[in-house]
Amino acid sequence: MSTSPAQAPTVPAHVLPHRTPAQLLVVARDGLAEAAHTRPDGLRYAAAHLAALRAAAAVLAARARPAPTRRNRITSVWVLLATVAPELDEWAALFAAGASKRAAAEAGIPRVVTAREADDLLRAAEQFVTVVETALGLAHQPAFDGLHRPLRPGGSDAAPRSGPAVARRSGAAAA
Repeated sequence: MSTSPAQAPTVPAHVLPHRTPAQLLVVARDGLAEAAHTRPDGLRYAAAHLAALRAAAAVLAARARPAPTRRNRITSVWVLLATVAPELDEWAALFAAGASKRAAAEAGIPRVVTAREADDLLRAAEQFVTVVETALGLAHQPAFDGLHRPLRPGGSDAAPRSGPAVARRSGAAAA
């Protein structure tokens, strides 16, 4: 779903990323790979959540246009995502709900998440990144040398089903 610049939702200019959507998705994929190889549950959870944040930032970079505002209000990326891409509002709610756990895990609070929670969030973040790549026409194709390169439009066969309910079902089936 493309939006012309005149129709694009506006967000405060200072919250827009300084990288391209493709760059943000590469960094998100790198974060997923890091999370998959991280053993402490809290750190795995945090890395997966950060990967999802980067994918959300890619949507903002692609679909939002800057609006001049003052910096007096902190706005969550997840709130902005639901505004800019309403079709991703369930994903935004899922990851917004995990933000405090991510912060606690990053602060080093022990046992803030279980292994199951970390694994479930990693699976959800992987699905979310794929949904974002497809929505932006930047389908992921792993390179043989281990580098991640998004494809240009038309590089994907089919759009994956989206939404956290799909993530929960597939996570429950895998467990």
